[in-house]
Amino acid sequence: MQIGIISDIHDRRDNLRTVLLTLEECDALVCLGDLCAPFIVNDLAQGFPRDIHIVFGNNDGDLMRIERNAAAACNEERQVIFHGEFAELSFEGKRFALIHYDSIGRALARSDQYDVVCFGHNHEHEVTMDGDTVLINPGEVHGLVKGVVSACIYDTETGDADILIY
Repeated sequence: MQIGIISDIHDRRDNLRTVLLTLEECDALVCLGDLCAPFIVNDLAQGFPRDIHIVFGNNDGDLMRIERNAAAACNEERQVIFHGEFAELSFEGKRFALIHYDSIGRALARSDQYDVVCFGHNHEHEVTMDGDTVLINPGEVHGLVKGVVSACIYDTETGDADILIY
């Protein structure tokens, strides 16, 4: 199973469209916060055909509308699930923790409760290990803070996490 992982969109619709085109074959999409405006949920749903899991970040101000848009974007083929601040998920037997904040993500990895911990916030893409836990920061869709637009694909079968640079 291939999981697309993105973070820190900050309303960059143009970059989001580009990123989603390369992730459209993934089996699920994870968004780690800082969508910013509620309309980004609609862009996610229009650009990705399967289940989308969202946690919010520090720049997601209108949470009520983000959640409402997520619920409205669901259909028979796809669920758009707004988990709030934190999510624990399982994909093909792999235990995932999703959080926006890098400092909390690193602490979660040290708990040894998860196979994969995904976080964003600092806009710096990385794939590292903490014991047996894979830490993934896909970087930023925004592209202006670090000057690089990036995302990640995690393969549950092989355990490979590949950072994509645009």
